[in-house]
Amino acid sequence: MSRVVPRERQSDLFSDPREVSRHGAAEIARVSVRVGYERWARTYDYTPNPLLALEERYLMPLLPVLTEKNVLDVACGTGRWLAQFMARGAGLGVGIDLSPAMLRAAARKPAVSSRLVLADCLQLPFRPMVFDFVMCSFVLNHIQDVRAMACELGRVMKPEGRLLICELHPEAHARGWRPGFRDLRGAVQVETLHHSSENVVDSFQPSGFECRELHTLFFGEPERRIFQQARKEGLFADACRVPAVQVYDFRNLGCR
Repeated sequence: MSRVVPRERQSDLFSDPREVSRHGAAEIARVSVRVGYERWARTYDYTPNPLLALEERYLMPLLPVLTEKNVLDVACGTGRWLAQFMARGAGLGVGIDLSPAMLRAAARKPAVSSRLVLADCLQLPFRPMVFDFVMCSFVLNHIQDVRAMACELGRVMKPEGRLLICELHPEAHARGWRPGFRDLRGAVQVETLHHSSENVVDSFQPSGFECRELHTLFFGEPERRIFQQARKEGLFADACRVPAVQVYDFRNLGCR
């Protein structure tokens, strides 16, 4: 059965400072996280995003064996990662998000429709030591109290559990890159916070997490097509020189 793409779908990328200067700051609506994802949910799965494509291209080979493992997708959005985890044989799989609109979009995917919870990652509704693997994709820059987030994740994860956190690279954020999209009402930029890599690692250590690896991801040829589709190929060469995504690969060693 074919899928009908919403009429307001327009190819767009992350918000780049040159796009702001070109169109004028007044033409870009800066909105809260709740408002932003409420509007974005309708088109999120239909508009190619180079950051998500880069993340998936790099992380798919790094995912652990998930057969019969308990997995948690924090800020699961439309369930794109949770669906991958279930396809890889995960046992208990749960996705949480604070956006009802994003969860409604996720619920349309049969593989995850019964595995979704409206919840805050600072107050997880799970008992201690449940999850073997946790994914946090592009949520960190929406969290003010990273230490509180780390404490909750440490509580619900099993010892030696693995946590992958993916976020816009701090340098890209410092250069003005922001999560953004365009719908029939215009261009939108979702508000974010800046966290240095050092601050993130330091915030997770008191909760027993050890950062085994930091991965810095750059755009490459596989993402060129997405820039072309968005009619922004002129940005591609410069974007490739900026570290786009930071991946934190943590292990839960238990509270110290």
